[in-house]
Amino acid sequence: MGAWLIGSCGDGSGSEYTVPPGSSIGTPTTAATIAGCRIFPDDNPWNYDVRDVPIHPRQRQLRAKMNPTRGLHPDWGNWTDDHYGIPWQTGTGAPNAPMTWTESWGDDESDPRACMIGPTSHSFCYPIPTTVKIEGGPAADTGADRHVLYIDTAGAPDNCTLYELYNTQDVTGPGFEAANGAIFPLGTSALRTEGWTSADAAGLPILPGLVRYDEIAAGEIRHAIRFTMNTTAQSHIHPATHDAGDAGSDLPPMGLRVRLRSDFPEAGLSPAGLVIVTALKRYGMILADNGSDWYLTGDSDDRWDAVMDGVISALSSIHGRDFEILYTGPNL
Repeated sequence: MGAWLIGSCGDGSGSEYTVPPGSSIGTPTTAATIAGCRIFPDDNPWNYDVRDVPIHPRQRQLRAKMNPTRGLHPDWGNWTDDHYGIPWQTGTGAPNAPMTWTESWGDDESDPRACMIGPTSHSFCYPIPTTVKIEGGPAADTGADRHVLYIDTAGAPDNCTLYELYNTQDVTGPGFEAANGAIFPLGTSALRTEGWTSADAAGLPILPGLVRYDEIAAGEIRHAIRFTMNTTAQSHIHPATHDAGDAGSDLPPMGLRVRLRSDFPEAGLSPAGLVIVTALKRYGMILADNGSDWYLTGDSDDRWDAVMDGVISALSSIHGRDFEILYTGPNL
């Protein structure tokens, strides 16, 4: 069981959501750390061991709509040559960068953070260096996702702040142009305001669900993994707060959690593949965005080149039908 705050706009206030009877989010584990920052409290949904979570009562219907014969695909790679995967960076002390939202809903569904720059007041100021890496690199299509993920490490280990932007354009002025932005104080498990998106369609943070090379090198992933599906429902399950799908009661909702079956064979897996498979059995995956079916998201790091053959081999042997659909709460 567990509880989170809802409607907080990332500031830790709001009403409490408690997991309903008959469902479970699992057992808290020790949260991962990045640059000395704890990535949410131990009892945050991303950090739950879900090996004992009950099967969804509509598993058969949901799995049938999730391309069950398709193999998993690692959606990440190197930065220098391919700019493949989502880069992330950390630091502190960057000056406030004024945000200009390019979507009509940007003002309404982005977390405010006011500042004065000279004589001018700005409602959205994020302390992200203007030199930060943008997903896809400098040549990425302007209409691509172009995510920015940045942790301000001030307040480490428990009170760092994660800033995420969607469809960020190359900086030509004092700040960023992006579709919208989200602020996640890492010391709280507060959810975004109900109905709000984030830099991800589900209203979830992106960075906590990435497969990071550093975790492979350390031999352990201690969190759920972000994945995408081409077709999703017009509903969501907490910790997701937003949906972007189609009508249909059997389509998978944003926030749906899945777990690799415990008896999936591990013989012959590469060391990197085994780390990922172990995490899929223990923490599972959370549906976070519309995209290619059964694509797992990871970071952009040149060190992936040395282990990617083993990762691809391991994941391509796993198919959608090998996952159990978990019941962590009702569709909203």
